[in-house]
Amino acid sequence: MRIRDIDVVGLVGATPEGGWSNELKPEDSVHTLIVVRTDEGIDGLGGAFTNANLVRAAVEVMESLWKGESAIEPERVSEKLHQNTFWLGRGGSLTHAISAIDIALWDIFGKVTGQPVGRLLGGRHRERVKPYASVLMDQPGPLRELMERLRDEGYRAVKMGWGPFGRVSHALDEEIVRTAREALGSEVELMVDAGGSDAFWPNGYAWASRTAKMLVDYDVVWFEEALRPDALDDFVALRRSSPVPISGGEVLTRRQTFVPWLSAGAFDIVQPDVCKVGGISEERRIGWYAEEFGVKLIPHGWNTAVGLAADLQLVSALAGSDRVEYLQGSPYIDEIVTTPWKLDVDGYLPIPDAPGLGIEIDWDILPKYSDRP
Repeated sequence: MRIRDIDVVGLVGATPEGGWSNELKPEDSVHTLIVVRTDEGIDGLGGAFTNANLVRAAVEVMESLWKGESAIEPERVSEKLHQNTFWLGRGGSLTHAISAIDIALWDIFGKVTGQPVGRLLGGRHRERVKPYASVLMDQPGPLRELMERLRDEGYRAVKMGWGPFGRVSHALDEEIVRTAREALGSEVELMVDAGGSDAFWPNGYAWASRTAKMLVDYDVVWFEEALRPDALDDFVALRRSSPVPISGGEVLTRRQTFVPWLSAGAFDIVQPDVCKVGGISEERRIGWYAEEFGVKLIPHGWNTAVGLAADLQLVSALAGSDRVEYLQGSPYIDEIVTTPWKLDVDGYLPIPDAPGLGIEIDWDILPKYSDRP
């Protein structure tokens, strides 16, 4: 079975707010789906967390490398693409596009073998996983209403991030966290994401250390992206001094980039994004490496239905990965699949056990959010 073609579909019209200083508009393209088509009529779905035009250009640049290749050897084919393109820009748009191709090839491999991807990755440690609703921070009034709604909808974990946090005052930061904890109650997990990968993030180690000491009083499960994404030494120091676990790594790509962070002890929790890091093949290797250092992998997932499906398959196959990020209410997750996700009575998401990624795109709905006519 050979790769015949690759279609690229940019998602537009409902791009969710990201909390950035230079905010996204609904018509902006930052999430892209691909369809890998084979000569035997079996297609695979993939996703990249980047602009559709960049993915189209990358797919075209790599055409001589993927066209006619085996469609059921995802790890080998993806590594071939990495090895033959790193001099064009390892870690950038090419890597993001390879992420999507890799995910799609695993989807095809699962469909051909009749197995969910998690089983092909070595076996399923779990059949369901706890999702955490991923939402933006707000002023205390609206934030309280949002937290109460999420609690009532059955979420047992919530992560709030970006917004005014770390950008106004320490007093407001604490009021936001206090409000969220009061609204959620003691039984719902609460995580805080400072959004240190925002452009010109203003805070450094001193702010992060002080904030971590505040967060422990509100039983925060982890403190995410507390520093600029390249501040390795500060992350190491923060992890050593922080009373709450430190997480990060969503902007890093390829396993080689993660090695110095994991070996230096920068994270308690590492959060690669499957739609940026190099795909399922690459993220699995990062998970194995993290395990050797006692670091838990929990995927970053400000993403699409395809990204969430890939995350669910990955966490089924990694023994220590026990949560997934769920961008609650995003049309790119909930509306473009034939069978939307639904929390069970315990607030967990079932991990699909159908072949491949285990999802089907609703091709009648997708044109509503597609950049193609």
